[in-house]
Amino acid sequence: MREYEVNEKGHLVFGGCDTVRLAEKYATPVYVMDEGLIRKRLEEIRTVFLQPYPNARAVYASKAFQTKEMCRLVTEGGLGLDVVSGGEIYAALAAGVDPSCMVFHGNNKTPEEIRMAAEAGVGRFIVDNAYELELLEKQAGRGKAPIRVLLRITPGVDSHTHKFISTGNIDSKFGISLEKEERDRIIKRVMDMEGVELMGFHFHVGSQLHENDSHLAALDILLGLVDEVKESLGFEARELNLGGGFGIYYAKGDQTARLKDFVDPMMEKINRFYHERSLPLPLVFIEPGRWICGEAGITLYTVGSVKNIPGIKTYVAVDGGMPDNPRPILYQAKYEAVLANKAAAPKKQIVSVAGKCCESGDILIEDLPVGPVESGDILAVFSTGAYHHSMASNYNRLLRPPVVMVDEGKDHLSVRRETYEDLIAREL
Repeated sequence: MREYEVNEKGHLVFGGCDTVRLAEKYATPVYVMDEGLIRKRLEEIRTVFLQPYPNARAVYASKAFQTKEMCRLVTEGGLGLDVVSGGEIYAALAAGVDPSCMVFHGNNKTPEEIRMAAEAGVGRFIVDNAYELELLEKQAGRGKAPIRVLLRITPGVDSHTHKFISTGNIDSKFGISLEKEERDRIIKRVMDMEGVELMGFHFHVGSQLHENDSHLAALDILLGLVDEVKESLGFEARELNLGGGFGIYYAKGDQTARLKDFVDPMMEKINRFYHERSLPLPLVFIEPGRWICGEAGITLYTVGSVKNIPGIKTYVAVDGGMPDNPRPILYQAKYEAVLANKAAAPKKQIVSVAGKCCESGDILIEDLPVGPVESGDILAVFSTGAYHHSMASNYNRLLRPPVVMVDEGKDHLSVRRETYEDLIAREL
């Protein structure tokens, strides 16, 4: 079980704030984000990666958690932004993010999204397939600068993670096959396109990874590709994007990945490879998302019904569930939690935390040790900063929770709670 801070009232403290007071002030369910921890992770990226390596660049994978305030925090921290849709581009622009610092991903970018990104001046397009090249060709030449692209490859490595978040396998919806004929056809096509500039290659092997072996295996394949295409096609890769996927702590058995353990071995390989060939070092990008914000978030709920089935199980129902956290039902994700108003109490009771949706599978946590639980208690679920707010839905017409930012004992509302009027605002 993770360590956490408890005050003299026995209440959980997060970001210097009494979480019971936060629940009273903002109501529940509510996402709470620790701005100090986010800044700490951004600082680690600077000191471990950006400062030691002059050719290093980092972009935040905003799909993990994107709000206008988060965009500003990331920009202030010296990172660019990885975006995957027109909506994410629009929000980033509204937050004042420089479009030249954005990297645009996606396996099926629409013509409208490509036009929007090109006209805005998005810095890099990660090309996922030949169809996308057709769309780029129609847009090329209309902007003030060439459209700069990297080709996403599927390196064919096993990342030992959930199949839904493993993205580097050969059998994947993402990326371009390394089969030589197909690969070379696409590379030649980009090289010949007017108004489009091929910068290099990209891979992403998966998410929530705690070991660097799949990254290093994919990098070996990528550098082999760099060698081959330089010799056969005369193309010299000036940029390499190594993706993200660095893991965080959710529950027992996890560990927070040390960024240094991933980036140092990869940069050593790249720098040695280019030095041996007397080539100028490429720009090297990483794309951390969850690693920056995941552990910086908790979700506060209020306990409603407590149902004891003698000899079987005790269900503790909360006022949220799969609409604000779909990860347990999607990925069988595991979490740790504590009763925020009884954080110092001995945890002698084992319960299962149930959501309020009309789904038997709406279970947030199985077999959670807690103190004596009763209706009205406040439950705090840890490590909910990534892929919770961004994946939230209105299933059962539930309102999406607000986002509250905390830092050194201060709190403020960053995203307001939805209203019932919001739910029907688009309906005719």
